[in-house]
Amino acid sequence: MLMRTDPFRELDRLAQQLTGSVTPGTWSRPNPMPMDAYRSGDEYVVVFDLPGVSSDAIDLDVERNVLTVKAERRPLPVGDGVEMQMSERPLGVFSRQLFLGDGLDAERIAASYDNGVLTVRIPVAAQAKPRKIKIDATGNEPHQLDA
Repeated sequence: MLMRTDPFRELDRLAQQLTGSVTPGTWSRPNPMPMDAYRSGDEYVVVFDLPGVSSDAIDLDVERNVLTVKAERRPLPVGDGVEMQMSERPLGVFSRQLFLGDGLDAERIAASYDNGVLTVRIPVAAQAKPRKIKIDATGNEPHQLDA
């Protein structure tokens, strides 16, 4: 099971949406990034929106069952004599942390990045998968069936 760890980031994000103020994220105070998470068969899939972020500006780490995603959107390179007329795209550092439950296999996490979307796949650990138990009617000890 996946659990979010920082509910206050959601409040910060909501306040930014309501006030229309977006401040650049810093490494000490990153902005949150939007995400979706769902279970598909024997894995959890977490999808992060990171448009305009190059793949080399994304860090994905797991430590003590905490998955941390950090990304940095840098300003577009503009030449001399260019005057910026409008700058609404949020820049800076973005980060999310997820607590991975004990039933997930943190050793086999896989990630891919395509068209500004980071997809992280977290398999369910073998010991957490449901299994059938055979009932022995002869009074012997029960044993496990292979699924």
